[in-house]
Amino acid sequence: MSGPRRLAEAGRIDRGRPIRFRFDGRAYTGFEGDTLASALLANGVRLLGRSFKYHRPRGVFSAGVEEPNALVGVGEGGRFEPNTRATDVFIYEGLVATSQNRWPSLTADFGAVNQWFAPFIPVGFYYKTFFGGPRAWRFYEHFIRRAAGLGRPPRTEEPDVFEHRAAFCDVLVVGGGPSGLAAASSATEAGARVFLVEQDERLGGSVLACPARFDGRDMADWAADVRAKVVSTGGRVLTRTTAAGYWDHNLISLAERLGEPGQTPRAGGPVQRLWRVRARRVILATGAIERPLLFGGNDRPGVMLSSAVRAYVTRFGVLPGQRIVIATCNDDAYLTALQIKRAGGKISGIIDSRPDADSEIVRQVSLSAPVRFDAAPVNAIGGTHGVTGLDAVVGGKALRLDCDLIAVSGGFTPVVHLHMHAGGGLDWDEASGGFVPTSSRQSQISVGAAAGLDGLQQVLDNGWAAGVAASAQLDLETASRAAPMGVPTIAHASRIGAALHPTPGSPLKTTFIDLQNDVTASDIDLAWREGYRSVEHLKRYTTLGMATDQGKTGNILGLARLAAAEGRPIPEVGLTTFRPPYTPVTLGLLAGEATGFHVAPERRLPLDAQHESARVAWQTSGYWRRPRVFPKLGETIQQAGLREARAVRSRVGLTDVSSLAKFEIVGPDAAALLEIVCATSVSKLAVGRGKYTFMLREDGFVCDDGTVWRLAEKQYFLTSSTGGADRMAEHISYVRKVLAPHLRVAVVTSQERWAAATLAGPRSRWVIAQLLQAPPPSHMSALTGRIGDVDVRVLAASYSGERAFEIYAAATEMPPVWEALARAVEADGGAAYGLDALELLRIEKGHVEVGAEIDGRRTPADLGLHRMLNRRGGFVGAQGLSRQALQDSDRQVLVGLAAEEPIPEGAMLIVSKGASPEGHVTSAGARLSGDGAVALGLLVNGGARMGEGLWAASPTRGKLVKVRVVAPHFHDPAGDRFRD
Repeated sequence: MSGPRRLAEAGRIDRGRPIRFRFDGRAYTGFEGDTLASALLANGVRLLGRSFKYHRPRGVFSAGVEEPNALVGVGEGGRFEPNTRATDVFIYEGLVATSQNRWPSLTADFGAVNQWFAPFIPVGFYYKTFFGGPRAWRFYEHFIRRAAGLGRPPRTEEPDVFEHRAAFCDVLVVGGGPSGLAAASSATEAGARVFLVEQDERLGGSVLACPARFDGRDMADWAADVRAKVVSTGGRVLTRTTAAGYWDHNLISLAERLGEPGQTPRAGGPVQRLWRVRARRVILATGAIERPLLFGGNDRPGVMLSSAVRAYVTRFGVLPGQRIVIATCNDDAYLTALQIKRAGGKISGIIDSRPDADSEIVRQVSLSAPVRFDAAPVNAIGGTHGVTGLDAVVGGKALRLDCDLIAVSGGFTPVVHLHMHAGGGLDWDEASGGFVPTSSRQSQISVGAAAGLDGLQQVLDNGWAAGVAASAQLDLETASRAAPMGVPTIAHASRIGAALHPTPGSPLKTTFIDLQNDVTASDIDLAWREGYRSVEHLKRYTTLGMATDQGKTGNILGLARLAAAEGRPIPEVGLTTFRPPYTPVTLGLLAGEATGFHVAPERRLPLDAQHESARVAWQTSGYWRRPRVFPKLGETIQQAGLREARAVRSRVGLTDVSSLAKFEIVGPDAAALLEIVCATSVSKLAVGRGKYTFMLREDGFVCDDGTVWRLAEKQYFLTSSTGGADRMAEHISYVRKVLAPHLRVAVVTSQERWAAATLAGPRSRWVIAQLLQAPPPSHMSALTGRIGDVDVRVLAASYSGERAFEIYAAATEMPPVWEALARAVEADGGAAYGLDALELLRIEKGHVEVGAEIDGRRTPADLGLHRMLNRRGGFVGAQGLSRQALQDSDRQVLVGLAAEEPIPEGAMLIVSKGASPEGHVTSAGARLSGDGAVALGLLVNGGARMGEGLWAASPTRGKLVKVRVVAPHFHDPAGDRFRD
């Protein structure tokens, strides 16, 4: 035996393999096959945690993933996983678990004082309490952040690997209970490729706690036979795998555990795997979850679901109590009574809310245990370590029962989460007190207990028929034989019955509906009185069903309480939306291999090696690794950026612009396509000429900018921002395939085909002429030529405010071109420059940038680009621009800002200290052609406020700088320096 509550013989655990583990620093022993919950119960541990709000003592409540109480942290270091259900962790050698939401210890928790303050912190109190200005909020925030959340996150880096895989199958069966096994068996026999998924480590479902025989065989033998058939026909059986979400087109996400939380995986292997399975047909055999009863103190340690008590006795060989009261509204709890009696436990009494019952199992139990009908629990008596008694009412008279365990059963709720993920409909079943699946929007069907069926043979027949039907829909030869015959080893017990309301006389303030979030019946009543009568509003105001268990045991009870207050039937009140995942999944599983540098592949420029040899300082820009500065020995980043930018202003500079998005548009209708894509007119461009352009979303806001060039009669070249390459590719594809599929045009993304360098500065024209050995193109003109032995395309366009040329060459042939340019620039007293200098140059010139000024909320007029719009319209976003809200005079528009000291980027623009913000600083830097600082910003009615003094306030950096509003062009406003 591994503890005082361990039975001598019962259970499906391996008693020959003892396992040592620790909980809250104390050593315990369990057996192979134990969950953390069963092992602790076997060792007599009843207190496992504290509730979220009131810090009430909590123990094990269930035996599955619906557990709301026994949440613990498991593992150490980077493998630490908080909020792990003790009922869903199988112990392993060296497991370390800690209780949570308590201080300094579980038994002596300072937070338990919240129970005394409960009258002052009712549901929604936070909405009525935390008022005041920013200073008051900063005071509140400290305490709110300390109280927020449940558990603590790991503090060190995740050491393990998570894996993503994709798969296809004919039939996916979710749930390895009797109906799921029957469905998988019949579909496999018809030749279907089947995936069978089960969240437990064993197949069997409810039969693991209710022994039965199938065609004369033990459950384990029948399950092994089904597993072998599925695998032999090319299918898979995935245990410890949860169907987390059901998406469109029969896509199901599966979370497979290859190791337990906190466990070190096998060398080199993943700890978890996320499957994306596309199935032709889906069968949901997800079972049903038992509901609790509503009475005072129903959250205390020692109050457990009846089916959970049965599972601990039958599957794990643990008797959680010695003096047991069973409270029920259905026959299923009588199975628990039989199992308890067989295990040697004492039943103090069975209280049944029904007026009477005369089934075979009720008669059988009545022979050995006192059964009272027309009875219900009123209040559980006890303390921190568990219940000691139960006050009940029998036929209107009070009764006190001595006990240390209360097993409750308020009926069963079908697990319809995945059915609703898939868009399926629901109907209310009054007899069982739950919603059952009806219509299906996708190729799926719910079977067994998940469909509201009752009885072992009925769920077997139903699952078998679903597998046959799925096979027939796939044009496969269906199984000819009937479903296996299932016979319960003990007795048949119906699950039909529902008790959805608190027992009259129960103290409502301690009658808990949502155990994890401490939502009581009185909380629901208060929310209703305060006007929160929509089920979705009630959920958010009370946090009903918003904990990690997502209300699996309490949602229906909460709806029933709301319906009673409304005086309407439950189905009229409605149901909250079930959303993926079905059970919590780790962020590491969602990320998979996408961690560190694998989050997004780092793309290297064709000239990466040349930059590396120049002792460059790198910066990530979009997907690309780009030069930030080329510092000289002893220079800081800031000093290098200023030196490079001033070299461009005074002599000549060279920078790498290979990462620009590039598109080749070719065909008779190329111009027509660009007239839709671009907000500026394109069709009148002469061959060999280009122009600045920008693009809008359909709502009229600017999304990107660049240049467009006409290289031949039917050939255009379009560039746009580095970070917007993917977005522009989608934008052009949308126009071509959806808005104008009739156009005769081809579009090719050529971002990686071309490498490019920009030569800028007063001496750039002379340098490029020497290298081309020919006159360079005039501003906004294009030509082709050769530099050395390499063919190049030269586009005369400026982003810096100086005369500038973009030199394009095939990516594989660009290195010698760059080297020739670099030698010429150095010989002329210039310098290579990176992103910092480019930023300083474009701010001083007043060029807008995607992500700074172009932030997805600006119209062309806001950015001073409205005069460039195509007056004929017809482009994407033209209709959106006509909206009245985009014509308002109080919109924020682009302005320049000047100051004597550095201006903090992101600072709010205010008229006086403490005033409301009227805009913000989008980009800022040092003035290159003088002293002080300059910036670009967005300011309400900024065009009419030239010369006005404002404050640039950045509270997070403690900065407050006096600025003056000026035009957003600090350098060469007339544009004389970059023209011929």
